[in-house]
Amino acid sequence: MSGSSSSGSGLAANYEGPIKGKNQFRGVLFKYGPKPIQVAFKTGDYNQQVIFIGGLTDGFLATEYLEPLAIALDNEKWSLVQLLMSSSYSGYGTSSLQQDAMEIDQLISYLINKENSDGVVLLGHSTGSQDIVHYMRTNAACSRAVRAAILQAPVSDREYKATLPETAAMIDLSSTMIKEGRGSELMPKEADPSSPITAYRYNSLCAYMGDDDMFSSDLSDDQLRMRLGHMANTPCQVIFSMNDEYVPEYVDKKALVDRLCKAMGGAEKVEIEYGNHSLSNRVHEAVQAIIAFVKREGPKGWDDPWS
Repeated sequence: MSGSSSSGSGLAANYEGPIKGKNQFRGVLFKYGPKPIQVAFKTGDYNQQVIFIGGLTDGFLATEYLEPLAIALDNEKWSLVQLLMSSSYSGYGTSSLQQDAMEIDQLISYLINKENSDGVVLLGHSTGSQDIVHYMRTNAACSRAVRAAILQAPVSDREYKATLPETAAMIDLSSTMIKEGRGSELMPKEADPSSPITAYRYNSLCAYMGDDDMFSSDLSDDQLRMRLGHMANTPCQVIFSMNDEYVPEYVDKKALVDRLCKAMGGAEKVEIEYGNHSLSNRVHEAVQAIIAFVKREGPKGWDDPWS
């Protein structure tokens, strides 16, 4: 399929773009894996894709910048893919980074085998950033098709949760449950009112050096390098919101984003002044930064990842 095709059915002349109206996307809904939740939505019909991976509680249409991003990517002959996985919506509490990585790999495999993909760029929002870092560490078969990665609002769930009164006692409880071999059992409702959550996932998100603890400001440079250093092998962009409501006041955001980029072997840094966590108040800047990076790290001169 040529990179400029807009529709496989000869309707290119009638193609009206990826957005029909506010919160209305045009595209193809498809299953990429065996589970009922493993559904993805793709705008445009191009053989290079940006895969958006949302954060906790997210699903389709998770951030306001996705609409203008779909249009901007379409202009550059890229498709935008949004996926649902086991951890989407309220599923995150009973899932894990390992599970997410497996399902992301299945999606990329589908794009390569069924959509003739030339390669993908991963775009993670919030906890979706942890997914990308974890996935790229697994060296899964299809991770070689990842040409670049964008981490938008990579923030510490642990540091945010530590500002809530119930967290300390709940971390102790989760640790006890894990020691007793009950890591897959559910925590009391007050641990997370928005989703049933296992002792393992609660501990992963909230405990010091838990599996999800990758972006905390109190980690040493060596600890950050241990967690993020492998990302040096992939072109990376870090988009940090300088007014992120999930980053505690005491955290020096400028210093943190510098340390994160350094730990990743010199990732490109984008600081968005006054931007909130989802960049709903800075949509234009978000899209500009993402598109500039995708165009620069795009497929010009890409090698065949399978050769």
